Amino acid sequence: MYPYIHLGGITIGTFGICLWLAAVCACWVLHRNFQRHGVAADAVAVVAYVTLLGVAGAKLWHVLEDPAMLVRHPFLLLFDRAGFAWYGGMLAGIAVLLFQGWRAGVGPVGMLDLASPAAAAGYGVGRIGCLVSGDGDYGVPTNLPWGMSFPHGLVPTDRRVHPTPIYELIGALLIAWLLWRRGRPRSGTAAEPPTGELTGDYLILSGIARFAVEFIRINPRVDWGMSNAQVASLGSVLAGILLLLWARRHAGKQADRPAAEEVKA
Repeated sequence: MYPYIHLGGITIGTFGICLWLAAVCACWVLHRNFQRHGVAADAVAVVAYVTLLGVAGAKLWHVLEDPAMLVRHPFLLLFDRAGFAWYGGMLAGIAVLLFQGWRAGVGPVGMLDLASPAAAAGYGVGRIGCLVSGDGDYGVPTNLPWGMSFPHGLVPTDRRVHPTPIYELIGALLIAWLLWRRGRPRSGTAAEPPTGELTGDYLILSGIARFAVEFIRINPRVDWGMSNAQVASLGSVLAGILLLLWARRHAGKQADRPAAEEVKA
């Protein structure tokens, strides 16, 4: 693996390159979603804000996972080019999208629905950066034929291990495809998913996928035999279920309102 590319006196991190590619991919998916739904919003601006603040949130989540280490070596952790946690980035990204939805006139939750396929696709592409840099996101040792070693990674290992970033790439692209299909504009009398349902689906599916892959990743177990990411995944699934219930209940109230108005008339 190649964590850095050296061009003369310039050193470029491959993770950063892949993060840029992930943002480009997410921007393209979001732009296409805006187009097919007739939303007059700038996908480039939305993704730029989400990426910048998402990276900050991911770094903050990572350093807060080990408060004792943060106290002992604050500058080392805060300014290290390695070490980012997906859920910190997701929470920061959600906050940005809520605000952007209000500005674009599609509603905060409506923007989350539009961005869900883009978020899943961008996450998958971003995991390629973890693979090429060998940053320790790989799994436990395996004898399977597709096992990989990372002797020159940021967290090196000569043993053949599960290439979990590839598993996450495949899972994320599948989730993106499902959300893209479910969120397509309907024609005729077919009803579109109620506002919030796609976001709920995303939180549930991505939470289940991350919870599952953590069983073979090398992350330490901290709570009830689970990793921090698994605990956060359970929170993601729970939030998704609650959002689905809210979306369907809200859609039911909206459907009942015209009927009630017709009776009054």
